[in-house]
Amino acid sequence: MAEHRPYRVGYAPGAYDLFHIGHLNILRHARNHCDYLVAGVVSDEMLERAKGRRPMIPLVERLEIVRSVKYVDAAFVETVPDKVETWKQVRFDVLFKGDDWRGTPKGDKLERDFAAVGVDIVYFPYTVHTSSTQLRRALDVLTGDERPAGPLSAELR
Repeated sequence: MAEHRPYRVGYAPGAYDLFHIGHLNILRHARNHCDYLVAGVVSDEMLERAKGRRPMIPLVERLEIVRSVKYVDAAFVETVPDKVETWKQVRFDVLFKGDDWRGTPKGDKLERDFAAVGVDIVYFPYTVHTSSTQLRRALDVLTGDERPAGPLSAELR
């Protein structure tokens, strides 16, 4: 008999740039809470607008990496910043985020916006010791490109 999970369709948005253990942890935890997991991969253009520079890994490659993770049933390219607009296309029951969003103005807004359409927000522990921003800064130091990475946008983690 199949294991019953609390949600039917889950959505786990992110940049997934420089894919690392924190990304894998979110996707693994998310899949344990839903029958079908869609990973939202943020477009290069949206990342550039939010962070002030393009991702290290282009969208087509990030999409292929995320699509290949065994916990992911489908990958969706996010091209608009409004997650409710994305929900209108994907129709998920729950959105998964790192707990660094919990209690923040952006997290509170996300919870309010999705409560209005009956979607739950579930937070998972954020992997503090590894992030794409930290990896990118280390690469910048190694390559001698130590310009600021632009404003850190927690929205896209």
